[in-house]
Amino acid sequence: MNVKRTSQITAVTATLLATALGLHLLGLSEWKQWLLIISTVIAGVPIAKKAFQALRMKAFSIELLVTIAVVGALFIGEYVESAAVTFLFLFGAYLEARTLEKTRSSLKSLVDMAPLEATVIRDGEPVILPVDEVLKGDRVLIRSGEKVAVDGQILTGQATLNEAAITGESVPAVKAVEDRVFSGTIVDNGYIEVIADRVGDDTTFARIIELVEEAQESQSKTQKFLDKFANIYTPSIVVLSILVYLFTRNIEMTLTFLVIACPGALVISAPVSIVAGIGNGARNGVLIKGGDIMEKLAKIDTVVFDKTGTLTRGRPEVTDIHALAGNEEELLRIVAEAETISEHHLGQTIVKEAKRRGLLLANEPEDAEVIKGNGIRARIEDRLLVIGNRKLMAAEGIAIEESVEAYAVDRERAGNTAIFAAIDGQMAGIFSIADRIRPEAESALAAMRAAGVKRMIMLTGDNRHTAELVGMKLGLDEVHAELLPEDKVAMVQRLREAGHRVAMAGDGINDAPAIATADIGLAMGEGGTDVSMETADVVLMADRLDQFAHAYSLAKATIRNMKQNTFFAVGTVVLLLIGVLLGKVFLATGMLIHELSVLAVILNAIRLIRYNGKKKKMETILSEPALEGGGM
Repeated sequence: MNVKRTSQITAVTATLLATALGLHLLGLSEWKQWLLIISTVIAGVPIAKKAFQALRMKAFSIELLVTIAVVGALFIGEYVESAAVTFLFLFGAYLEARTLEKTRSSLKSLVDMAPLEATVIRDGEPVILPVDEVLKGDRVLIRSGEKVAVDGQILTGQATLNEAAITGESVPAVKAVEDRVFSGTIVDNGYIEVIADRVGDDTTFARIIELVEEAQESQSKTQKFLDKFANIYTPSIVVLSILVYLFTRNIEMTLTFLVIACPGALVISAPVSIVAGIGNGARNGVLIKGGDIMEKLAKIDTVVFDKTGTLTRGRPEVTDIHALAGNEEELLRIVAEAETISEHHLGQTIVKEAKRRGLLLANEPEDAEVIKGNGIRARIEDRLLVIGNRKLMAAEGIAIEESVEAYAVDRERAGNTAIFAAIDGQMAGIFSIADRIRPEAESALAAMRAAGVKRMIMLTGDNRHTAELVGMKLGLDEVHAELLPEDKVAMVQRLREAGHRVAMAGDGINDAPAIATADIGLAMGEGGTDVSMETADVVLMADRLDQFAHAYSLAKATIRNMKQNTFFAVGTVVLLLIGVLLGKVFLATGMLIHELSVLAVILNAIRLIRYNGKKKKMETILSEPALEGGGM
């Protein structure tokens, strides 16, 4: 039964009860009795229907207990009790439905942000179309105040975009030609023309909504246990009620026992907390893929980080090119042409540097091969290029002279990554590439320590000097450098076998195997890449580490909230049942307290929607002179 229908029946029965009270005061008891019976029937029919539907599915529902109690009350002539119980149950169901809607408000606000129309260039003219009719490859125009309806790349123009719907980040982002934009974002200022490469259900925004919906429907282990428990608990209460009657011969006490024992608050104690927690995450740009993930995340004690793109910005720059022979720009051109096949951050950085300098990359690499974790091998202009780290040079039998090695070590100690380039078996030059630490990394890691993370480890394929420099600046517990992807997987496995609860944070592409191996895989979303959204359990849409800190503290708060609800629900039922057996709690008053307990559980869960652990954690950090084990 929907909320509107429930509210209508509740309003009718409330009116009948108020009229019955008026008739009682006027001394018209016979009319009062009839109104109470009518009120019971009107409110009781939908309850009995739900109970019958559950029985047909071989489930013992709360509605079954209420139906039995109401029929019993009518049988013994307790019309006031029967009317009050059905009214309170329906009123409680109405309040529950309304407040549950609030816990899903984050998803609803996401759906409300979905664009409905787009201005598309068709036959050289701008045409306004429903978003469903926009095709891949269309040129879409977006002006100030309009929503972006597709994912795509900017062809012309510049604009400031509010990307909060995707990243949870309130600060507008400036976008220009060749930058990517995402459906659901809003142009605050400017004008852009975008070539659509993802439309409809394929857009990042649509996939976020789908993932959040799936997550809110998925169940935690606690929730699954409570569902099974309720199915055993309900028939047990019926049996206990019969025993109460056999010992007391008091039908009213028996019926009261039956109704008060309804596990209403207990059954909803876990799901409302989980739904509210996942909703909060979605609003803050964190996709947590279900209640089970939320429970696992709250238990994490060790976090393993990749370096490039996770602890650092992932936007490295070429800081120096050291050509051993010949022209620096000629070396850059030929190496960049080979690196066009690379998907690695560092390879693409060399390509960007060549384009920035206006070099023409005309040659396609031949016999190209990516050596995972080490570099690439390719043939350009009939010359064999080997580009990568020391391991690759050694494997290819390419000698590195002492002076070249000394130069590379100096660059690495200064915080650069040294990329060696060899042509036809001879060392040709070294590219120095630096990637800055994320500005929020230090405070985010400190917040995670304050929230309960005991160990922080960095695993990287980068050189030892650069890795140790980053580790020292961030106060990490361990740094392991010059690793291949399979080495990272082995390290995560060893940590798990040692009894640690491990979260692995990476860029979702090179680190996919390690992310999949960890208890919790976390990916820096980069606006929602396919791999990160599919592989990881948690996706940070804004690529900010403080979102990870928020996700961790949110998971702990959600599980704490769930435990509070469960304890309160069980405690209320136990106290009420003791009151019934002692003759202190009666049917209508007991039902009122029972429904109030359901409402209290929901209201407690709703607090999670506005939860913001960042402020709380930062206050804790700033108040402490030093963090234990943090190295700060």
